[in-house]
Amino acid sequence: MRTTVTLEPDVETLLKKRMSERGLTFKQALNATLREALTSGTQRKRFRTKTHDMGVPKLDITHANRLADELGDEELIRKLRNGA
Repeated sequence: MRTTVTLEPDVETLLKKRMSERGLTFKQALNATLREALTSGTQRKRFRTKTHDMGVPKLDITHANRLADELGDEELIRKLRNGA
């Protein structure tokens, strides 16, 4: 496949260094580098969040957002009254 690739300056420098060290053409160096990176087999370990059972809620949290809004409104009113 023929395509156009725009390399960032640091990548170009690294690729030219590899070409020089290994006596490769640009095409060979680019393909070898990509092949190594894509088949390295080093997969990142999947991140998992640990969960904990916190039991039954002591408050009805069905309307938690509404309660948070009301508390926020009350705090705003308090600040406005105090001239903040």
